[in-house]
Formats: sequence, structure tokens, C-alpha cells
Amino acid sequence: MKIFYSKAHRKHHPKFEVMEGGFRSPYMENPERVNKILASLHDTKWAEIMEPSDFGLDPIYAVHDNAYVDFLASCWTEWLKTEAKDKSILLPATFALRRYPPKPESLLGRAGYYLMDLSTCIVEGTFEAALASANCALNAAQAIANGDHSAFALCRPPGHHAGRDYGAGYCFLNNASVAANWLSSKGQVAILDIDYHAGNGTEDIFYEREDVLSISIHADPNFEYPHYIGYPDERGEGKGFGFHYNFPLPAKTHDESYLKTLDETLDLIRAFKPDYLVISAGMDLYRDDKLGTFKITRKGISKIGKRIASLGLPTVTVMEGGYNNDALGKNMTALLKELK
Repeated sequence: MKIFYSKAHRKHHPKFEVMEGGFRSPYMENPERVNKILASLHDTKWAEIMEPSDFGLDPIYAVHDNAYVDFLASCWTEWLKTEAKDKSILLPATFALRRYPPKPESLLGRAGYYLMDLSTCIVEGTFEAALASANCALNAAQAIANGDHSAFALCRPPGHHAGRDYGAGYCFLNNASVAANWLSSKGQVAILDIDYHAGNGTEDIFYEREDVLSISIHADPNFEYPHYIGYPDERGEGKGFGFHYNFPLPAKTHDESYLKTLDETLDLIRAFKPDYLVISAGMDLYRDDKLGTFKITRKGISKIGKRIASLGLPTVTVMEGGYNNDALGKNMTALLKELK
């Protein structure tokens, strides 16, 4: 299996994020996550680790609002020119209510407009890392379009919380959506998001489209991030109505009940008859994850991979969340082993 990985991810390493109650916590979406996955992949005999080629900005602009991408590209330089006392991280204190759409001209006003929360921290290398991450996904998409059965994009930063014109939840560019959109010119595409958190960004991007089926299995947003999106009645709009599905699950969901829900989603994918599958693979569904409440075992993760593989589709697997670094590498390898 081809594994696309870029060292550029290391340039995105914020010192902290701000958690509930204002607590400054060490940044949980850190470079060590990728180190653990790479170490586990190196122990296999089937992982072929490759540097991604650069697809340029056109595939990014095809998915994301141009002004948002331009903000990501320029905001750090602008930040360094401000009179802020601590310039180690660009992080706004005021966030936009999106039902009131005016966009301010000031840097912090735009940051609050384009960023959803206090974990979407920008540092000097964030945009370069995000572009490299998206290119990993694009290269994996190209691999399956050229005949490979499966490819893995080892993306960092992750992407599924990034919407058309905003970043959120550690995500800046929606890697899975960029890959799916690129593949959509070659056939029908289904996206299956198995991250513990709802794929709000992917939903936002494809909500009015009928050529990409998007499905998310996740913790119920009534009690879990991202809170404001990911409910069952969100089914798409216009031509996209009926082409998006959310499957919110309760805390402490275990292997058996998760797999039962997964089977429902696989039936939907079969009925759609896609040419390609893109998986947003978050390992924060694991039972001991620091940001999750599910009780999915590593054996359960293997079963998830095996059942998805039964679709027999050319598949891009895109790395999303997963914050138990000690288990992350083995968990991801357990999934990929079934998909290769």
C-alpha cells in the first residue's frame, strides 16, 4: 500500500490550545502522533512510504473559498506586524456568529470570522503544513485513480472539521474533501467519516451536491464537539438532498453497536454505487482516547476495516483524529491492514 507522508507537518506545532474553562493545554494534535503511526507502519511488510508531489492551489480553491485560503496564506505575516505582546500563536478572542455575515477588515476580526474555536491555532508553518497534508490526500486519490486498490494519506494537520470557508478542530484544509472532489471528475465518490467527532466541514462542503455521498458516524453533538452540526435531520439541500447522512451515537458505544451502525452505512454506499471511496479515519473512536468516550477496541477497529473492505471499492484512507499517542500507531495499522 502506498503511504503518502510529508515532513512538512512538523512545521505546524503550536505550543498550546485553550480548553473549556480557559485552561491552556499542550497542543494535543502534535507531531508525535505521526511519529507513532510511521513507526508502526515501518514494522509492516506492506507499507510503501512516499513523498507527495505538489498539485498546486487549484484543487484547494475548487473546495475552499478563495478568500479563506488567501487568509491562511497571509495571516501569519500580518500577525507578526501587529503590536500583540505574545506572537507565538495567532488565536482570536472573538468569533463570528455566521448568521450575521459581514466580514471585518482587521486581522483578528478576520481570524474570528474564519476560525471556529480555540484549538485552531496558527503558527508560522501552519499553511505550509496544511498544503502538504492536502497534497498527501491528492496523491492518494491519484494513486487509486491510476489503478491502485488502496492508498493511505498520512495527513497532519487533519481536515474533516474544516468547512468551505472556515477552519475548526485542529483542521485548516479539508484533505478528504479535496481528494473526493478531485476524484469526482472521474466518477461517483462516497465519503465515510469514522472519526469520533462529526465531520462538520465535509458536510458543509458537499451539502448541496448529488455526485458525492457523504456519511458520518460520530458521537452525538448534543454532548460532543462540534455541537452545532451532525444531527440526523441534516440530509443535504437542493440537488444534494438525500446525499448526506449523520449517524450520531451515544457515549460508551462499544464494538457491537458501532458495527451495527456501520453496516447501515455500508448498505447506503452500496445503493449509491460509487466508483471510489474516501475514508476519514479518526482513531479517536478508540476506547482509551483522550478526547473520546466510545469503547471501541483494537479488534473492533480491525473489524471496521474488514467490513469497509468488503465493499471492494478503490479506497483512499485519510488520517483524521486520534489522541492516544501510545496506541495510535497500532490502531491505524490495524485498520489499514484490512484495507490494503
